[in-house]
Amino acid sequence: MTATLDEAYLTCEQITRREAANFYYGIRLLPAPKRSALCALYALARRIDDVGDGDLPADQKTAALAEIRKSVNDLDQAADPVLIAVADAARRYPVPLAAFDELVDGVQSDVDEFRYDSFDDLVIYCRRVAGSVGRLCLSIFGTRDLADLDDRAWTYADQLGIALQQTNILRDVREDLINGRIYLPQQDLDSYGVELRLDDDGYLVDPDAGLAALLRWEAERARNWYALGLRLVPRLDRRSAACCTAMAGIYRTLLTKINNNPTLIYNQRLSLSGRQKATVAAAALLTRGEGVLR
Repeated sequence: MTATLDEAYLTCEQITRREAANFYYGIRLLPAPKRSALCALYALARRIDDVGDGDLPADQKTAALAEIRKSVNDLDQAADPVLIAVADAARRYPVPLAAFDELVDGVQSDVDEFRYDSFDDLVIYCRRVAGSVGRLCLSIFGTRDLADLDDRAWTYADQLGIALQQTNILRDVREDLINGRIYLPQQDLDSYGVELRLDDDGYLVDPDAGLAALLRWEAERARNWYALGLRLVPRLDRRSAACCTAMAGIYRTLLTKINNNPTLIYNQRLSLSGRQKATVAAAALLTRGEGVLR
């Protein structure tokens, strides 16, 4: 039986609450209509990511991604709760549905176990898997003047997504290596004389502190991308600015921790406590997003 629209949105909100460990602290600052729409977009993005991170053989992952791509291009026929909600959100907001195609392309790169020689190569991947999400978010946020969704706003949203993905990559170096993935550009690894590997206790090996130096350098580059992307914040209304600031603030706090002490990621997946995330979200709402620009 096809879900009602209310049921479809409830399903998406449940997925977001359960899976969006960092993003939901920002999403919940939005007014209800925008919160529901953004949860719908997140739920579909999560579905795409889960295919790439799942245990299916590569050929079955490719087939599943192709099916999702097809379903996004045929939303009028949707019976799945997540797709029903996405279709409604796309009717109410200027959702760039092609961004989901980009996300599928990025996840397909993971399935194909693509390696990145240069940072320019990595930016293409980050734009597909995270810049796309930034642009999807902007379509729900809008700007202070909805007619102001010009090329600059979309560019800033894209750049902010790229910054967030760089933070993910630095946070997850060890976990990705265990799963057979390396996202740090080979040119950067070679420049710092780093070979990513684990010792017998499961720690990242760093005998000459080259990895620590590399991570600090990568963190500084990510900070520059945040500076580019956060130019979006003053263009948003108060609640959307707070949502954007909270999302960015949580990831920037992680990035600062990594920069201050790269060894924190050598044997664990670094995260903030629920209290720390709530504090960042509350500060974002109180400052109307202004604090993130300092």
